[in-house]
Amino acid sequence: MNNPEDSKLVTLATSTLVRSGAQQAAALRDNTGRTYVAINVTSPSLNLDAFEAVLTVALASGITGIESVVATGSQPANSKAIKDFAPTATIFFIDSNGTESAL
Repeated sequence: MNNPEDSKLVTLATSTLVRSGAQQAAALRDNTGRTYVAINVTSPSLNLDAFEAVLTVALASGITGIESVVATGSQPANSKAIKDFAPTATIFFIDSNGTESAL
């Protein structure tokens, strides 16, 4: 993670995870610098991992590109949802020990 703005995404995702008590949280920065956060959703009729949820929130706001996405908690499975929309976006996962993995 070389961009200092990505550290802000880590803070947003981590604080969202703690505040919500969810299994996963993700923070996304679009190509204009706006940020979005979301958690995973699990119910009998709807299942979204944190990547899918944050992409949905960002798309609802009219984004045209993604610079970076960071997830915390348990690792979301569908990073492809982000890559399909923005192939050059950087995607990171931060585990409970603070170890960073590029996805």
